[in-house]
Amino acid sequence: MKKHFSNALFLAAATAFASCSGANSNGHDPKDTTGTVQDTTKLPPVEKNKANTDYKPAFEGQTRIAGVKTNTAYEGTVVVEGLKAPWGITELPNGKFLITEREGSMKIVDPATKAISEPLSGVPKADPQGQGGMLGITLDPDFASNRMVYWVFAEPVKGGNHTAVAKGKLSEDEKSIEGATVIYQALPTYNGKLHYGGRILFDKSGNLFVSTGERSDLETRPQAQDLNSALGKILRITKDGKAVAGNPFEGRSDAKPEIYSYGHRNTQGLAFNPVTGDLWNSEFGPRGGDEINLVQPGKNYGWPTITYGIEYAGPVIGNPPIQQKEGMEQPVYYWDPVLSPSGMIFYTGSNVPEWNNNLFITGLSSTHIARLVIDNNKVVGEERILADKGERFRDIIQSKSGAIYTITDGGKLYKIDKK
Repeated sequence: MKKHFSNALFLAAATAFASCSGANSNGHDPKDTTGTVQDTTKLPPVEKNKANTDYKPAFEGQTRIAGVKTNTAYEGTVVVEGLKAPWGITELPNGKFLITEREGSMKIVDPATKAISEPLSGVPKADPQGQGGMLGITLDPDFASNRMVYWVFAEPVKGGNHTAVAKGKLSEDEKSIEGATVIYQALPTYNGKLHYGGRILFDKSGNLFVSTGERSDLETRPQAQDLNSALGKILRITKDGKAVAGNPFEGRSDAKPEIYSYGHRNTQGLAFNPVTGDLWNSEFGPRGGDEINLVQPGKNYGWPTITYGIEYAGPVIGNPPIQQKEGMEQPVYYWDPVLSPSGMIFYTGSNVPEWNNNLFITGLSSTHIARLVIDNNKVVGEERILADKGERFRDIIQSKSGAIYTITDGGKLYKIDKK
């Protein structure tokens, strides 16, 4: 009898080990498409607070996925303090960081000396009201030879302002932007101070993806669904601000040719999956319903027709409120309560191997960075990074060293790396 009992225990243990070594509790292979072994230990969801609504997700795992925990020892350390509401960050070839400050300036931070430069001269005036000002920034893929910088800002004009894209050359002495030129304006102009979008990045073809907001107000929200408006969109333009040939609405008289996708509320995060090349975004919902999406050309992401959130004051959105509609894309994942998602990256470093190909999204009101484990374009695990710092994290990048750097609304630059 003892022998049979021991054998049964052995078989049960072997089965459990095989289960943990193979598919995880969500039925996914614990190896992602890069071949990196991911942590398969599933914890309770990280969100413990009550949701704002009783809306049901469209599919299992669309919200409140199981938690995961990083096993590698890592730390977040402050590199510099004293920036003024930094919004966008990019790394120069020499290891310094070019950072936008929301009220209208650009500065350079040297992490080696911890020096913060004076504001660069030659930068066009930005409208800093509300959520406006100087926003996202990126370098030309050929920066080493042409020193060109591209950025997004709220451009003040007669009758209001709009999201605009500009470019200019960083001077050799790193003290000015030379020949700054506005290459694109997201029209129509509106006299408001909210929801500018503002992220910008280059694709492998040397074209720009730019996000715009729908300007928040009830009168502008429907323009997220209007293909003759640049509000509430993700755009694909050339270095000169023109629509890229082959964009999904090219040749249509009822649509702006620069539009790549539409139905967005306020996208402040854009990133390419390094394995698949797919474009992802993060965007603010209202009260609840913050989301990430796999962005595909010509697709409609639903705002304000469908949403998992409600108005900030409490009323529902829509009459009746709906969360799903044919012809409109579902978010890959959403948060309720909100993350307040801003900048985002896919991690490709080797410093913390278990993070490979994970998605990192900075959280503002949530005061943490969300780490999402992605498998087959589904979120299979979530962790909160630097939640003990109490910071509103605004943007995030991975440096050439493999470390992660993030900036906060409170003016700090953090480095996140293994201990």
